[in-house]
Amino acid sequence: MDDQELKIRERIIELCREMNRNGLNQGTSGNISARLGDRMILTPSGTPYDTMTPDMLVSMPLDSDGTVWDGPLKPSTEWRFHRDILRARPDANAVVHAHPIFATAFAIARKDIPACHYMVAVFGGHDVRCGGYARYGTPELSAEALKALEGRTGCLLANHGIITIADSLDKAMWRAVELETLAKHYHYALQIEGGPVILPKEEIDGVVQGFASYGLQVPKAA
Repeated sequence: MDDQELKIRERIIELCREMNRNGLNQGTSGNISARLGDRMILTPSGTPYDTMTPDMLVSMPLDSDGTVWDGPLKPSTEWRFHRDILRARPDANAVVHAHPIFATAFAIARKDIPACHYMVAVFGGHDVRCGGYARYGTPELSAEALKALEGRTGCLLANHGIITIADSLDKAMWRAVELETLAKHYHYALQIEGGPVILPKEEIDGVVQGFASYGLQVPKAA
């Protein structure tokens, strides 16, 4: 293991612990991956983050069928959509999956999150889609995730949770926090008489363009 890989593994563990501390995830239900050449580094299945060490993480070739990996523990049960996203999205070097309370509530209701706030543009369009339901770890769930992520950098998974992607681990985690914040805003606005005012598509198109021009500066760890 060289220094670059060690830093990626250490940062994955730090971010796993961070997402549990800040309430973005609970227990061992979430998982994180990062691209490393033609492989991905991925959290193992059912391992408490507080006890996780760099050598416990899984290294899996991106052309693996799930039967080939390096490491002492089995890969996350969601290894398939991590692999498929990294294969399909060259703009993604990191994938964060979690079960935050508010965003997951909308996923349970199978509701997209509309442009209730301009920060929806962080995810590349005028809404955050909710993909259809499929059982965890299946090819069907992977297909639903890829469909919901078309033209987007974040999505909900029906009756499940969220996925965010980015060119770095830190930015993928930042997007996960932004997605849960957006879900909170939308939830509370729905409680107010008259409900939220949804911004028009042309406004969000302008914000997306502005974000692309200025760039969102999030420190890169991987």
